[in-house]
Amino acid sequence: MKSLSPALQAHLDDGTTTLSWCWRISRADGVALGFTDHDRALVFDGTEFEPKSGFAASEIRSGSDLAVDAQDASGVLTSDRITETDILDGRWDNAAVELWRVNWADTSQRVLMRRGAVGQIRRGRMAFVAEVRSLAHVLGQTVGRTFQAGCDAALGDVRCGINLENTAYKGAGMITDLLRDRAFMASGLSAFEAGWFTSGTITWTSGANTGRIIEVLAHDLADSVTTLTLLEGPVRAIAEGDAFVARAGCDKRIVTCGTKFANTANFRGFPNIPGQDSVLRYASQDGGHEGGVL
Repeated sequence: MKSLSPALQAHLDDGTTTLSWCWRISRADGVALGFTDHDRALVFDGTEFEPKSGFAASEIRSGSDLAVDAQDASGVLTSDRITETDILDGRWDNAAVELWRVNWADTSQRVLMRRGAVGQIRRGRMAFVAEVRSLAHVLGQTVGRTFQAGCDAALGDVRCGINLENTAYKGAGMITDLLRDRAFMASGLSAFEAGWFTSGTITWTSGANTGRIIEVLAHDLADSVTTLTLLEGPVRAIAEGDAFVARAGCDKRIVTCGTKFANTANFRGFPNIPGQDSVLRYASQDGGHEGGVL
């Protein structure tokens, strides 16, 4: 149930209204953007809501059960504040959304209609459609541990305990030569053995991708020359001279946990749990079903 201010309620009861929709979107990188379907800019709560943004909303769908309610917000890619590159780069993923009903003649008369998060984004040649999911979508997320042979902790988190800011696990580098769109030679990392940063991450500290984090697929070292291959090519092109910080990776095996990180006590996997191949095994003369440890 929405609580309306006396002034807004009086405006609605008047019969002639001056209402508009306003969206406030707060991205994970801290940027907060405002959009409105009104023909001039509106300002409240420290946010300027841009007019003529190309935003158009579908009807609001709500249910009394715990199903995830959704609304679509469509817009054009030519907006100065919404770019195709940012969408591809994931900057809008799971951004927090507030939907307001506002009296554009007096923005102090407003009501928050709903909160949600940006879900699936469908892109076309000239426009996009962003799904705005209700807060109920959080209830659909899987919570709990995964029982598997490999570790289910994220390297460097509280459960793992490794400090990735330790100089033994990170190094500063710079691109010296581009090999492909996602592979390059780098300086500053020759002290680390080959494979040290495989499955790790790099955080760009300069260039077009500053602040973005991307996973490392392979780390090679030959004649003191370091070559890194990224799991995915960055949305914004990388260039010679781009600087970054590389952090060690882990393949989630207990052997790696012990030899590379000396962290076996915090290993969060079950290395002796039977795998799927145990179900497919059959009796044979060369062993495997005598009751011993596999």
